[in-house]
Amino acid sequence: MTDHGLAAHARAVVDANLYLTLGTVDPDGRPWTSPVYFAPAGDREFYWLSATDAQHSRNLAERPQVSIVIFDSTVTPYHGRAVYAVGEAYELSGSDVDRALEAYPRPGSTGVTPFALGEVTGPAPYRLYRAIASELWVLCPRDPGRPCPLHGLAKDHRTPVPAP
Repeated sequence: MTDHGLAAHARAVVDANLYLTLGTVDPDGRPWTSPVYFAPAGDREFYWLSATDAQHSRNLAERPQVSIVIFDSTVTPYHGRAVYAVGEAYELSGSDVDRALEAYPRPGSTGVTPFALGEVTGPAPYRLYRAIASELWVLCPRDPGRPCPLHGLAKDHRTPVPAP
């Protein structure tokens, strides 16, 4: 598998899943994870909507560093496909909110209606957030019990996805 193949694999995992697991840390260093419905924008940007008083939103106000995992929990055991990322995330403001509203929710999403600017600004209890991944990995694709074609390893392992 080539670097392009790894990037395509990562994109397929991201596109096939509606939720990511967001890892944040509070001011005392305690980790917190949250599942959030998300919309991707490009290969390394992820948008979501959250209440300003949610634990992860409060954590981001103090520490923007995040970890992210996107995976399909419905697959048979040992057939996992996952994308891992680290980066920074922020509550959006100004023209960044307008850009986010173009991507969020995902086009074609069922059961999710688009949001108006007034629903995510001012006194509204919700805000849009964006994470930008500085590093991205995939669970190296392989069949169970067989080595991956890229590394020859017959065990689960992550491999970096080069930046575009």
